[in-house]
Amino acid sequence: MLNNIKISQTTNEIILNVNVIAELQEILEELQMKMPKLIEFYETSNIPIKITGRLFSPIEIQKVKSYIKESGISVDVKFDDISDLLGLHAIKRTFQVDVDITETKIVQNSLRSGQREEYAGSIVICGDVNAGAEIIAGGNIIVLGTLRGLAHAGAAGNTMAIISANTVDVTQIRIANLVREVGEKIDKCPICKIEKNEIVII
Repeated sequence: MLNNIKISQTTNEIILNVNVIAELQEILEELQMKMPKLIEFYETSNIPIKITGRLFSPIEIQKVKSYIKESGISVDVKFDDISDLLGLHAIKRTFQVDVDITETKIVQNSLRSGQREEYAGSIVICGDVNAGAEIIAGGNIIVLGTLRGLAHAGAAGNTMAIISANTVDVTQIRIANLVREVGEKIDKCPICKIEKNEIVII
């Protein structure tokens, strides 16, 4: 199904709104299907492309930019700012705030695909976070079950935030403005945090 990328146009740019939980390969495959119309449009235009909706790692950004350029479209490709992506405009961007003591939202059930929890403080999930579900917190994220969905701690930029779960079974971990690829299922309550400007799992 071609539903991971929605294309729209403003006066100044073409906007590609990407499904926040879409895998990179799915995105590239859909771009391939939609590229002919984009190429036709850029025969008479040179306005930039803005990609929003999903947080991309630096490696993914390079792959998407390279794909667009190799398809024959030589325009500026911009990726939306993290605060805009998450819709947390009201949260002050604090990059080094202690989150040992923080307001916490407790969710007393598992999250199913399509469900979303967003909170300015920390979030505790008393269950699993299934694939297709999203948790976005300004503070920490703690999952008492298995984390399979999207989790973004420190979403307003707080590099002191952590993510922990009984089991981590996702492709990416996101803290503040950093993304780490996770290659395998991790048991025994791993803690994910930022050290030396990269996400580590201990």
